[in-house]
Amino acid sequence: MRYLHTMVRVKNLDESLDFYCNKLGLAEVRRMESEAGRFTLVYLAAPADLPQAGESDAPLLELTYNWDPEDYSGGRNFGHLAFEVDDIYRVCQTLMDQGVTINRPPRDGWMAFIRSPDQISIELLQKGAALAPQEPWISMANIGAW
Repeated sequence: MRYLHTMVRVKNLDESLDFYCNKLGLAEVRRMESEAGRFTLVYLAAPADLPQAGESDAPLLELTYNWDPEDYSGGRNFGHLAFEVDDIYRVCQTLMDQGVTINRPPRDGWMAFIRSPDQISIELLQKGAALAPQEPWISMANIGAW
């Protein structure tokens, strides 16, 4: 397992980038905009965490800016922790066997969500390409929120 990123939702992307980059010293390493989803994702890293080859191995801070105004109450501005796993199906099965609820099953062979005992969302992402969809994951429903 490899730690990937922590996601926080931001209300003002320019103000947030000023804080995280200009004041705190993080560097923007990647940006993605989704017209259909109406959001922008900006990934930041601490300069000392950036390997010579680029940002692929650096732990990241993901700033999520939703284009439509939204009030983030109850800590909803904190999104999730993300970990890359070698076999998402095996990891999810092991977690289920230990009594962990899979809130968003890996129906696509690529992504799942669970929650910590303190209700922190944790995203599990398949390393490399998505695995071929398979049961019981394909037909497993979402449980609760993540």
